[in-house]
Amino acid sequence: MLSVPARMRILWALSGAGELDVTTLTEQVGQARPAVSQHLAKLQLAGLVAHRRDGRRLLYRVRGGHVRRLLIEALNAAEHQLKDLPEHD
Repeated sequence: MLSVPARMRILWALSGAGELDVTTLTEQVGQARPAVSQHLAKLQLAGLVAHRRDGRRLLYRVRGGHVRRLLIEALNAAEHQLKDLPEHD
């Protein structure tokens, strides 16, 4: 699920902004609207993203602090891997 870079960018954008609609997410992650919508649907099925209706728009958000911490740890692990930094507990 998190091995897809576009999904990581979506989660990162949502974790920093709180709530975003699909149009804003497409601009921030540089993906087409249908692709972002498909990624959001998969992230929702995995329980990582939730949404609420605001008039005609759907606003998406990450589902709580656990997902934010998971995202931060995944990015830290990737950074350690890319920079060949030593692992730690």
